[in-house]
Amino acid sequence: MRRPPAVANQFYPGDAVSLKKAVIELSPNIPLTQKIMALAVIAPHAGYIYSGAVAAETFAATTIPEDVILLGPNHHGQGAPVALMNRGSWQMPMGEVPINDELADTLLNSSPLITTDTLAHRFEHSLEVEVPFLQHSQPNLTLTPLVISQLPLDACLQLGTTIANAIKQYGKPVLIVASSDMTHYESRPEASRKDRLAMDQIEKLNPEGLYNTVLATGISMCGVMPATIAMAAAIELGARQAQLVRYSDSGETSGDTDHVVGYAGFTIA
Repeated sequence: MRRPPAVANQFYPGDAVSLKKAVIELSPNIPLTQKIMALAVIAPHAGYIYSGAVAAETFAATTIPEDVILLGPNHHGQGAPVALMNRGSWQMPMGEVPINDELADTLLNSSPLITTDTLAHRFEHSLEVEVPFLQHSQPNLTLTPLVISQLPLDACLQLGTTIANAIKQYGKPVLIVASSDMTHYESRPEASRKDRLAMDQIEKLNPEGLYNTVLATGISMCGVMPATIAMAAAIELGARQAQLVRYSDSGETSGDTDHVVGYAGFTIA
Protein backbone atom coordinates (compact mmCIF):
# COMPACT_ATOMS: atom_id res chain seq x y z
CA MET A 1 0.00 0.00 0.00
CA ARG A 2 1.17 3.51 -0.81
CA ARG A 3 -0.69 5.70 1.65
CA PRO A 4 -1.44 9.19 0.33
CA PRO A 5 -1.55 12.16 2.71
CA ALA A 6 -4.91 12.49 4.45
CA VAL A 7 -4.59 16.00 5.89
CA ALA A 8 -2.13 17.87 3.66
CA ASN A 9 -3.36 21.43 3.03
CA GLN A 10 -5.43 21.12 6.20
CA PHE A 11 -3.10 20.51 9.12
CA TYR A 12 0.07 21.51 7.26
CA PRO A 13 1.09 22.90 3.83
CA GLY A 14 0.54 20.40 1.05
CA ASP A 15 3.42 21.23 -1.27
CA ALA A 16 7.01 20.32 -0.54
CA VAL A 17 8.49 23.81 -0.73
CA SER A 18 5.93 25.45 1.56
CA LEU A 19 6.00 22.55 4.00
CA LYS A 20 9.78 22.49 4.27
CA LYS A 21 9.78 26.26 4.81
CA ALA A 22 7.16 25.93 7.56
CA VAL A 23 9.07 23.16 9.33
CA ILE A 24 12.34 25.12 9.18
CA GLU A 25 10.67 28.25 10.54
CA LEU A 26 9.09 26.30 13.39
CA SER A 27 12.24 24.36 14.31
CA PRO A 28 14.88 25.92 16.58
CA ASN A 29 18.47 25.38 15.46
CA ILE A 30 19.91 23.11 18.13
CA PRO A 31 23.51 21.87 17.65
CA LEU A 32 23.94 18.12 17.27
CA THR A 33 26.07 18.04 20.40
CA GLN A 34 23.14 19.37 22.45
CA LYS A 35 20.51 16.96 21.12
CA ILE A 36 19.17 14.19 23.35
CA MET A 37 19.52 10.51 22.42
CA ALA A 38 15.92 9.87 23.38
CA LEU A 39 14.26 6.48 23.47
CA ALA A 40 10.83 8.07 23.05
CA VAL A 41 9.13 11.40 22.61
CA ILE A 42 5.59 12.61 23.14
CA ALA A 43 4.50 15.29 20.67
CA PRO A 44 1.21 17.03 19.75
CA HIS A 45 -0.63 16.56 16.47
CA ALA A 46 -2.88 19.57 15.82
CA GLY A 47 -2.57 21.92 12.86
CA TYR A 48 0.88 23.44 12.61
CA ILE A 49 -0.40 26.96 13.35
CA TYR A 50 -1.53 25.69 16.76
CA SER A 51 0.85 22.95 17.91
CA GLY A 52 3.59 22.98 15.30
CA ALA A 53 6.02 24.99 17.40
CA VAL A 54 5.75 22.55 20.33
CA ALA A 55 6.18 19.52 18.06
CA ALA A 56 9.06 21.11 16.15
CA GLU A 57 10.92 22.07 19.31
CA THR A 58 10.46 18.57 20.72
CA PHE A 59 11.85 16.86 17.63
CA ALA A 60 14.62 19.45 17.24
CA ALA A 61 15.82 18.60 20.75
CA THR A 62 16.12 14.93 19.80
CA THR A 63 18.51 12.93 17.65
CA ILE A 64 16.26 11.27 15.06
CA PRO A 65 17.46 7.82 13.99
CA GLU A 66 16.52 6.24 10.68
CA ASP A 67 13.85 4.00 12.23
CA VAL A 68 10.81 5.36 14.04
CA ILE A 69 7.84 3.58 15.61
CA LEU A 70 4.83 5.90 15.47
CA LEU A 71 1.97 5.46 17.95
CA GLY A 72 -1.15 7.58 17.63
CA PRO A 73 -4.77 7.56 18.79
CA ASN A 74 -7.64 6.50 16.56
CA HIS A 75 -9.84 9.56 16.04
CA HIS A 76 -12.24 7.93 13.58
CA GLY A 77 -13.09 4.68 15.34
CA GLN A 78 -12.32 2.61 12.24
CA GLY A 79 -10.16 -0.48 12.03
CA ALA A 80 -8.56 -2.79 14.55
CA PRO A 81 -7.88 -1.77 18.17
CA VAL A 82 -4.11 -1.93 17.55
CA ALA A 83 -3.74 -1.39 13.83
CA LEU A 84 -0.34 -1.87 12.21
CA MET A 85 0.55 -0.89 8.65
CA ASN A 86 3.29 -3.39 7.89
CA ARG A 87 3.92 -2.98 4.15
CA GLY A 88 4.31 -0.23 1.60
CA SER A 89 5.09 3.44 2.12
CA TRP A 90 3.68 6.83 3.02
CA GLN A 91 3.53 9.36 0.21
CA MET A 92 4.29 12.66 1.90
CA PRO A 93 4.79 16.09 0.30
CA MET A 94 8.48 16.08 1.26
CA GLY A 95 9.05 12.58 -0.14
CA GLU A 96 8.00 8.98 0.16
CA VAL A 97 8.74 7.21 3.46
CA PRO A 98 9.00 3.40 3.45
CA ILE A 99 7.41 1.17 6.06
CA ASN A 100 10.01 -0.83 7.99
CA ASP A 101 8.62 -4.26 7.23
CA GLU A 102 11.30 -6.05 9.28
CA LEU A 103 10.43 -4.18 12.47
CA ALA A 104 6.71 -4.34 11.67
CA ASP A 105 6.80 -8.10 11.18
CA THR A 106 8.70 -8.53 14.45
CA LEU A 107 5.95 -6.63 16.26
CA LEU A 108 3.18 -8.50 14.46
CA ASN A 109 4.67 -11.88 15.32
CA SER A 110 5.24 -10.92 18.96
CA SER A 111 1.74 -10.01 20.14
CA PRO A 112 -1.81 -11.18 19.41
CA LEU A 113 -2.97 -7.66 20.26
CA ILE A 114 -1.47 -6.28 17.03
CA THR A 115 -3.36 -6.64 13.74
CA THR A 116 -2.39 -5.65 10.22
CA ASP A 117 -4.95 -3.07 9.17
CA THR A 118 -4.87 -0.15 6.74
CA LEU A 119 -8.41 1.12 7.39
CA ALA A 120 -7.45 2.73 10.71
CA HIS A 121 -4.60 4.57 8.96
CA ARG A 122 -6.48 5.85 5.92
CA PHE A 123 -7.82 9.10 7.36
CA GLU A 124 -5.91 9.32 10.65
CA HIS A 125 -3.98 12.56 11.15
CA SER A 126 -2.31 11.89 14.50
CA LEU A 127 0.65 10.05 12.97
CA GLU A 128 0.83 11.89 9.67
CA VAL A 129 1.45 15.37 11.08
CA GLU A 130 4.59 14.16 12.90
CA VAL A 131 6.26 12.82 9.75
CA PRO A 132 7.49 16.09 8.15
CA PHE A 133 9.35 17.01 11.35
CA LEU A 134 11.00 13.59 11.33
CA GLN A 135 11.84 13.87 7.62
CA HIS A 136 13.42 17.27 8.18
CA SER A 137 15.97 15.76 10.58
CA GLN A 138 16.32 12.30 9.04
CA PRO A 139 16.37 11.90 5.22
CA ASN A 140 16.62 8.09 5.48
CA LEU A 141 13.50 7.77 7.62
CA THR A 142 11.50 4.53 7.91
CA LEU A 143 8.19 4.20 9.73
CA THR A 144 6.49 1.48 11.74
CA PRO A 145 3.05 3.04 12.31
CA LEU A 146 0.40 1.84 14.77
CA VAL A 147 -3.00 3.42 15.38
CA ILE A 148 -4.26 2.72 18.91
CA SER A 149 -7.89 2.65 20.07
CA GLN A 150 -9.15 2.50 23.67
CA LEU A 151 -7.26 -0.19 25.59
CA PRO A 152 -7.12 -1.33 29.21
CA LEU A 153 -3.98 -0.56 31.19
CA ASP A 154 -2.67 -4.12 31.14
CA ALA A 155 -2.86 -4.20 27.33
CA CYS A 156 -0.94 -0.91 27.12
CA LEU A 157 1.79 -2.22 29.40
CA GLN A 158 1.94 -5.50 27.48
CA LEU A 159 2.34 -3.60 24.21
CA GLY A 160 5.09 -1.52 25.76
CA THR A 161 7.01 -4.71 26.58
CA THR A 162 6.36 -6.07 23.08
CA ILE A 163 7.72 -2.91 21.45
CA ALA A 164 10.78 -2.84 23.71
CA ASN A 165 11.58 -6.48 22.94
CA ALA A 166 11.11 -5.91 19.21
CA ILE A 167 13.56 -2.99 19.33
CA LYS A 168 16.08 -5.11 21.23
CA GLN A 169 15.71 -7.86 18.63
CA TYR A 170 16.02 -5.35 15.77
CA GLY A 171 19.39 -4.27 17.12
CA LYS A 172 19.48 -0.73 15.71
CA PRO A 173 18.50 2.63 17.23
CA VAL A 174 14.74 3.17 17.12
CA LEU A 175 12.82 6.21 18.31
CA ILE A 176 9.30 5.72 19.67
CA VAL A 177 7.00 8.65 18.95
CA ALA A 178 3.73 8.90 20.87
CA SER A 179 1.34 11.40 19.32
CA SER A 180 -1.05 13.17 21.70
CA ASP A 181 -2.72 16.45 22.41
CA MET A 182 -3.66 17.27 25.98
CA THR A 183 -6.93 18.70 27.40
CA HIS A 184 -9.52 19.64 24.77
CA TYR A 185 -11.83 22.67 24.74
CA GLU A 186 -11.71 23.84 28.33
CA SER A 187 -10.69 27.20 29.75
CA ARG A 188 -6.97 27.88 29.94
CA PRO A 189 -6.87 27.75 33.77
CA GLU A 190 -8.77 24.44 33.86
CA ALA A 191 -6.82 22.92 30.98
CA SER A 192 -3.53 23.95 32.58
CA ARG A 193 -4.60 22.48 35.93
CA LYS A 194 -5.66 19.16 34.44
CA ASP A 195 -2.70 18.91 32.10
CA ARG A 196 -0.33 19.55 35.00
CA LEU A 197 -1.73 16.42 36.71
CA ALA A 198 -0.98 14.33 33.62
CA MET A 199 2.39 15.93 32.97
CA ASP A 200 3.47 15.26 36.56
CA GLN A 201 3.00 11.53 35.91
CA ILE A 202 4.95 11.71 32.65
CA GLU A 203 7.80 13.55 34.38
CA LYS A 204 7.78 10.86 37.07
CA LEU A 205 8.07 8.30 34.24
CA ASN A 206 4.99 6.54 35.59
CA PRO A 207 2.90 5.01 32.79
CA GLU A 208 0.39 3.47 35.20
CA GLY A 209 0.07 6.80 36.98
CA LEU A 210 -0.53 8.64 33.71
CA TYR A 211 -3.19 6.20 32.56
CA ASN A 212 -5.01 6.14 35.88
CA THR A 213 -4.79 9.91 36.42
CA VAL A 214 -6.19 10.72 32.98
CA LEU A 215 -9.10 8.31 33.32
CA ALA A 216 -9.87 9.09 36.96
CA THR A 217 -9.88 12.87 36.56
CA GLY A 218 -11.52 13.05 33.14
CA ILE A 219 -8.58 14.59 31.27
CA SER A 220 -9.37 14.62 27.56
CA MET A 221 -5.84 13.63 26.52
CA CYS A 222 -6.55 11.82 23.26
CA GLY A 223 -3.24 9.96 23.10
CA VAL A 224 -3.06 8.65 26.64
CA MET A 225 -2.86 5.05 25.38
CA PRO A 226 0.02 5.75 22.94
CA ALA A 227 1.83 7.77 25.62
CA THR A 228 1.38 5.02 28.21
CA ILE A 229 2.66 2.41 25.76
CA ALA A 230 5.65 4.55 24.76
CA MET A 231 6.61 5.22 28.37
CA ALA A 232 6.36 1.53 29.27
CA ALA A 233 8.53 0.58 26.30
CA ALA A 234 11.11 3.26 27.08
CA ILE A 235 11.38 2.13 30.70
CA GLU A 236 11.93 -1.44 29.49
CA LEU A 237 14.72 -0.09 27.27
CA GLY A 238 16.39 1.68 30.18
CA ALA A 239 14.84 5.16 30.26
CA ARG A 240 15.47 7.05 33.49
CA GLN A 241 13.90 10.45 32.95
CA ALA A 242 11.21 12.32 31.06
CA GLN A 243 11.73 16.00 30.38
CA LEU A 244 9.12 18.56 29.38
CA VAL A 245 10.36 20.48 26.34
CA ARG A 246 7.43 22.88 26.06
CA TYR A 247 3.78 23.28 27.04
CA SER A 248 1.37 25.57 25.23
CA ASP A 249 -2.25 25.78 24.14
CA SER A 250 -4.30 26.82 21.13
CA GLY A 251 -5.18 30.15 22.75
CA GLU A 252 -1.69 31.45 21.96
CA THR A 253 -2.68 31.40 18.28
CA SER A 254 -6.44 31.85 18.33
CA GLY A 255 -6.67 34.31 21.22
CA ASP A 256 -9.57 32.26 22.63
CA THR A 257 -8.57 31.26 26.15
CA ASP A 258 -12.04 30.02 27.10
CA HIS A 259 -11.86 26.91 24.89
CA VAL A 260 -8.27 25.80 24.49
CA VAL A 261 -6.51 22.58 23.51
CA GLY A 262 -3.31 21.85 25.40
CA TYR A 263 -0.07 20.76 23.73
CA ALA A 264 2.96 19.23 25.42
CA GLY A 265 6.26 17.91 24.12
CA PHE A 266 8.41 15.50 26.12
CA THR A 267 11.68 13.66 25.59
CA ILE A 268 12.18 10.34 27.38
CA ALA A 269 15.74 9.08 27.79
